[in-house]
Amino acid sequence: MDNIKVLIDEEKLQKRVKELAKEIEKDYKDKEINLICILKGSIFFTCDLAKNINNNVKIDFLRLASYEGENSSKVKLVANLLPSIENKDVIIIEDIIDTGKTLNYLVPYLKKENPKSIKVCTLLDKPSRRAVSFKADYTGFEIEDKFVIGYGLDFDQDYRNLPFIGYIEK
Repeated sequence: MDNIKVLIDEEKLQKRVKELAKEIEKDYKDKEINLICILKGSIFFTCDLAKNINNNVKIDFLRLASYEGENSSKVKLVANLLPSIENKDVIIIEDIIDTGKTLNYLVPYLKKENPKSIKVCTLLDKPSRRAVSFKADYTGFEIEDKFVIGYGLDFDQDYRNLPFIGYIEK
């Protein structure tokens, strides 16, 4: 077993998710919210966030590929499971903003569908890795440049189910 170190423990993680849910709830008072979960990494975050928002919440899914190569600027839409988002309040739920390239592609792509509003909520933000300028509307935690795992984030599909955010120390 790899030597996994805890970066953000489960208690701190869940506390911040609840805080983000309340911020979103306040901003969208009495409105339906359409969460777009970016698969696979955002699934745990999206579910926990939705459970803590008292508005009517709908959840839909997109899957993108952006790690074909470390220096690749290509982002590919792999699966679009969205119904129409026209005239809807949409929040993209992302696990981590690293280079910013994924959201730099996705936000303009979704704007073509004419949503009423579109915002981004990310669990983790790693600004030191930014290749394009991008700032989320809601951010859980700003982290240093570590390869993180757990709570949906993986290493070769492993470790997604950890209840905390960690990293592997070699």
